[in-house]
Amino acid sequence: MLGHLREGSFTILAPVVTSAGHTDSRMVQLYRDGCFAGHAAALAEALTCAAFVGAVETVEYLIGAGVPPDGGRSTGLNAMHWAANRGQTAVVLVLIGAGAALEARNAYGGTVLGAAVWAAVHETKPGHMAVIQSLLEAGAEVREAEYPCGDPAVDALLASFGARVA
Repeated sequence: MLGHLREGSFTILAPVVTSAGHTDSRMVQLYRDGCFAGHAAALAEALTCAAFVGAVETVEYLIGAGVPPDGGRSTGLNAMHWAANRGQTAVVLVLIGAGAALEARNAYGGTVLGAAVWAAVHETKPGHMAVIQSLLEAGAEVREAEYPCGDPAVDALLASFGARVA
């Protein structure tokens, strides 16, 4: 499992980070059992993995246990970048509340808002508009988003927060 975390094989780990209704996720159980002792980088990637798949309960638990809200970035994107990219609105809101950096740069040079706008145009998911709005309301720098991006709804939202053609 640690290898999958280091490699960013987050889809494979979805069943491990997702809770089964009334029980904690296997990832939370492993943390409680001490399996991450001495593996801080893997634990940070576990948070990023949970953000990627939208495992809100696991994200909340790990942040509550002291894992930094930005998570790991061995894939080039941190927890907030992945949550925004994947349209995971509930996770984005948890990460905002925990103080995750909105202007952190990913391996491609983009911020969280930039990643969300790019994904909304190129990898559309139902949560993207809510993610973009949440980021803007939290103070993400609108100038970091591609504008116009080509999606009329996204462009209208960006414009309502002051986006201008460069």
